[in-house]
Amino acid sequence: MLVSDDGFVDHAAAGERLRAWVREDFGVELTSIDRVGHGADTAAEAWRGVSAAGASYAVKWSGGGTPAGLVVSAHLAEHGAAGVVGPVPTRVGRLWSERGGRRLSVVPWVSDDRALNGGMTAQHWVSYGALLAQVHATAATEALTKLLPREQHTHEQVASAVRAFHNQLRSRVDESAGVEAPNDHLARALANEWRAAAGVLSTLLEHADDLGRELQTRQATNVVCHGDPHLGNMLLRDGGQVWLIDWDDAVLAPRERDLMFVIGGVLASAPVSPQEQSWFFDGYGPTAVDPTRLTYYQCTRALEDLAGPAAEVLDIHRYTESDRADALSIFRGVLSPTGLASLALSSLRDLGRICDEASRSAQ
Repeated sequence: MLVSDDGFVDHAAAGERLRAWVREDFGVELTSIDRVGHGADTAAEAWRGVSAAGASYAVKWSGGGTPAGLVVSAHLAEHGAAGVVGPVPTRVGRLWSERGGRRLSVVPWVSDDRALNGGMTAQHWVSYGALLAQVHATAATEALTKLLPREQHTHEQVASAVRAFHNQLRSRVDESAGVEAPNDHLARALANEWRAAAGVLSTLLEHADDLGRELQTRQATNVVCHGDPHLGNMLLRDGGQVWLIDWDDAVLAPRERDLMFVIGGVLASAPVSPQEQSWFFDGYGPTAVDPTRLTYYQCTRALEDLAGPAAEVLDIHRYTESDRADALSIFRGVLSPTGLASLALSSLRDLGRICDEASRSAQ
């Protein structure tokens, strides 16, 4: 990562470096490359490059996830999965190269039409369901089994992050502790709102722990999962075609790991309606959804989607004020009536894990 004198990333210099790497490693000459602002993966940089022939490519330099996603997408594309595009091989036939301790990958750019921007028709939802069904029906080859993480129903990393932020932010606004609130207005707002959400956080943590322990004792059929198939990772084409991108979180897990993103949705700005769910399952086919597993995934993902933006808001050195304001907005969205935290509380109530009074108290 190249940093300019003002402390922020020098994107122009970083782009030129990536162009050179893509030429050397993949044999693709890019005449231009621009950073793409989509996505919440802080461990990755995404760029769009254009060749002299006019072909566009998604260039990703990632230090997160595993390389299994590239192997999975290559496998699915090779076997004709409609809606999955495989990576461009390197000069030596690999699916990625290693640069600066990270994976560099190049994938053909298939569409500019993001599902998150609206425009999902009934046929797009049916295609989305059919695509995920094909992914889940994929036989895990020996290579995939070796590379793909396997669901363990543990969430210690995100739980530790939430507890650490809880202690840090609570102390910043707790006058009795003799610690002044941070001078930065965004960090101060986050601290106040984190404290106000303490009941929600405690409830999610407690029940994620309980559900995780319970699910570790129950057998389940693991399938190949995308791991993060929300609308922000889907592109659209005319005729109802969809493309599922960004396979960095691919995992062997129960199908509820992916279906969570459809049953209610995970994005506050794009809740999935009952009609849209119906269209999706027209394409996916009938399936029995385990409400306990679904609720576990909702709880852990909600915690992740609260801790991640909180970290960005507090990092005044890495992110601009605009980026940090966006992160605070995402944090607020997770806690909103259409946000994932609210969906998780509703699912806990449906399971009988919390009562209506407890749910209102948490909120």
